[in-house]
Amino acid sequence: MLLHYTCAGKTTLLKILAGKHMVGGRDVEMRVLDCSAFHDTQLVCSGDLAYLGGSWSKTVGSAGDIPLQGDFSAAHMIFGVEGIDPVRRENLIELLDIDLMWRMHKVSDGQRRRVQICMGLLHPFQVLLLDEVTVDLDVVARMDLLEFFKEECEQACVISSSRGATIVYATHIFDGLETWATDVAYIQDGELRRSQKLVELPELKNASNLLSVVESWLRSETKREQKLVAASPQFKKASAFDNSPFRSSRHMAYYR
Repeated sequence: MLLHYTCAGKTTLLKILAGKHMVGGRDVEMRVLDCSAFHDTQLVCSGDLAYLGGSWSKTVGSAGDIPLQGDFSAAHMIFGVEGIDPVRRENLIELLDIDLMWRMHKVSDGQRRRVQICMGLLHPFQVLLLDEVTVDLDVVARMDLLEFFKEECEQACVISSSRGATIVYATHIFDGLETWATDVAYIQDGELRRSQKLVELPELKNASNLLSVVESWLRSETKREQKLVAASPQFKKASAFDNSPFRSSRHMAYYR
C-alpha cells in the first residue's frame, strides 16, 4: 500500500511503473517483471502489468475535464475484448454489479468507474497498480473488490510457487486495510521516507486504526514544512492588501 501526502508524486510514480512515462536516458530504465515498462508493449498488452487510475475523461477547451462517453452499452465494451476467460468475465460483472444495458453516456460516475475497473481486470495480472480507483464506489462494492484482489494474489501464489501477483494500491481511504495490505510505503516530496511490513509497524500497535497512524505522519510533515518556511530568509508575511479582491495582477497601462 502506497501512503502519501497530497502532491507527493504518487500518480507520477505509478504512471512511470505502468510504462506511461519514459524516464532517464539510455543508461536508466524502469523495469517491471524484468522487462522495460515503457518500451515492452507486450507487458501491458498481455495484461501482466495493469494500471487503474484516474477516470475516463478528456480535456475539452475551456470546459476542462469531461467524462468520456458514447451512445453504446457496457456490454459492447466488456464483450468487445478478445481472448478473455468467460468465467472470469462473468465473475467480474457479478462482483461489480454491472448492468450490461447501461448506456455509457447516461451512467453515473460510480457506474462508469465499475465498468472501467472491470475492463482493467479482464486479463489476469502479475502486477496491478491502483491509483485511487475506489473513490466512486460504495462501501459494499469497495470491500468486495478488495477481497477479490486478495483472492487473486493468493491464487497466483498457489499457481506459481516462484512468484505471486503484486498489487500497489495508492489511496486516502484506509477503512478495512489494516488486515488487507502486507506492506506499506510512505512517500513525501518524491522521496521514499519509510517502507516496512504492516504487521511490524510500531505505531499501529498503539493506535486504534491505520487512519490515525497516517494522520499523525501527515500532521508531523505539515508542521515540519511550516517551520522550514517560517525560518526561510525569503519568507515574507503577506499583508491584507495582497489578498484584496481589488488588487490587479496587471499593470495599469493595460487598462488604457
